[in-house]
Amino acid sequence: MSATASDLPVTTRSSATSALLPIMTVVFIGFLIIGMALPVLPLHVHQGLGLSTFVVGLVTGSQFVASLISRVWSGHYADSRGAKRAVIAGLLAAVGGGLLYLLSLRFVAAPVVSATVLLLGRALLGVAESLIITGGVSWGLVLAGPANAGKVIAWIGMAMFAALAFGAPLGTTLYGFGGFISIAMATALIPLATLLLVAPMAAIPPHSGKRSNLLKMARIVWMPGLGSALSCIGFGTMIAFSSLLSVERNWNPIWILFSTFAVSLTTTRLFLGHLPDRRGGAKVALISIFVEATGLALVWLAPNQTVAVVGALLTGCGFALVYPGLGVEAVRRAPPQSRGLAMGAYTAFLDVALGFGSPALGLVAGWGGLSSVFLAGALLVLSASVIALRLLYKSPAASTQMSGDHS
Repeated sequence: MSATASDLPVTTRSSATSALLPIMTVVFIGFLIIGMALPVLPLHVHQGLGLSTFVVGLVTGSQFVASLISRVWSGHYADSRGAKRAVIAGLLAAVGGGLLYLLSLRFVAAPVVSATVLLLGRALLGVAESLIITGGVSWGLVLAGPANAGKVIAWIGMAMFAALAFGAPLGTTLYGFGGFISIAMATALIPLATLLLVAPMAAIPPHSGKRSNLLKMARIVWMPGLGSALSCIGFGTMIAFSSLLSVERNWNPIWILFSTFAVSLTTTRLFLGHLPDRRGGAKVALISIFVEATGLALVWLAPNQTVAVVGALLTGCGFALVYPGLGVEAVRRAPPQSRGLAMGAYTAFLDVALGFGSPALGLVAGWGGLSSVFLAGALLVLSASVIALRLLYKSPAASTQMSGDHS
């Protein structure tokens, strides 16, 4: 898909990367707080509070349910008020989530109450995540131009997952040093400090023109969104259950599977994030789906930690390009003034998968053991290949239509 002059309103292709770096930095710092909690939150709920694996999935998934509820609103907000304001609002919401983390520790003697407050904190962080990532991608799409849509989605996502990768060992270290209170304090303070970095950054005025309504946008993005949702089950499996599997099998360090997944994902996006723009989003997504499903199956079958780490690596490598690959198919079907809403609607499918999939996978773990979760994840991810194939078949017509829409 070749770029035209109109495709690059702010930057040339060669300067797209430098335009994205400040936004990537903000997204990285904003998501570091989420990465810190991911490997230790299941331990805090399951071992510290003594609650079931279903509650682990419920608390973990509550963030994604809240993201789902706020996703469309955050897209509208970024389109109408500007991406910078959306990012700032997200950082303020993250501060509130950290304060609720702290409040939950006042009720550890009543585990159900403590988990409920913790769930509310996770929900507020879900709103924060929605605003930060939707605002960040919208900001990047304006700066780099739609011809670089795949790179924008991949690289901003790379910053997010790099934060998750670095956050995992950092969170484990903080948890070992000071318990969950250290995680709570960092969650409140880090986004507060990040506001100082965002404040001097130049705001981009929103696009003019009539904005699409939600139903119209849902019709545009539902197919790539469904494929992305199925693929993201693999992500949900890794964040909620990889550390518990390591504990169950006495694998140390307990964060190694998740960090391998996140580092693999980040590296793949760094070096191959341009492929959806150059080779076609659906084609790249299809290949990546098979790689991701293979990785999850390896974790399921793993007789030792080494094989499980290889599986985590393949899972991250595969998942890395499914979301931007299918995201290219979604964004290029949306008008410029509604791309924030398009990304919000597209990502909402991810939130459905993670918000409802994580508790369901918790039930699977309770019924068939922790390893069975990875088999279920592999099968669900593999089913996304049907969507990618259909999009690949329809891509030529869609591309022609989009070229006409932008001419």
